[in-house]
Amino acid sequence: MEALFSIPKNSVFWAWMILLITALGTYSWRGLGVLLSGKLTQESPWFRWITCVTYAMVASLVIRIIVLPVGILAQMPLSYRLVATGTALAIMMLKKNSLVLALSIGTLLMSALAFLDSASR
Repeated sequence: MEALFSIPKNSVFWAWMILLITALGTYSWRGLGVLLSGKLTQESPWFRWITCVTYAMVASLVIRIIVLPVGILAQMPLSYRLVATGTALAIMMLKKNSLVLALSIGTLLMSALAFLDSASR
C-alpha cells in the first residue's frame, strides 16, 4: 500500500489505479446487492426498515432544497417555494399516480411566481 502512495499524483498510472479502486468499491457493493436480493423479502422487518430510512433521507433532502436552497433557487422567496411545493403535494394527494402532472404544475407555478415577481420590480 505504501508503494501506491509513492506514485506521482500527476501520472497516468495513478489515475488508472484510482479508477480501478473506485470501480472495485462500487461493483463489489452492487455484486453483494445482487447476491442478497434473492434472500430478502419485501415483507421482512429488515427490508421495511431500509425502506423507511430511504424515504426519510429523500424527504430530508427535499426539505433541505426547499428551505435552504443554493444557487438560483435561493433568490426566490421562501413563500413562493412553499406555495409551489404545497400545490404540487395537493395535486399528488388529490390525483393518485399523477407525479408528472404535480411536478409540471409545481414548476409552472414557480416560474409564474418568478415572472410576476420580476415584472413587479
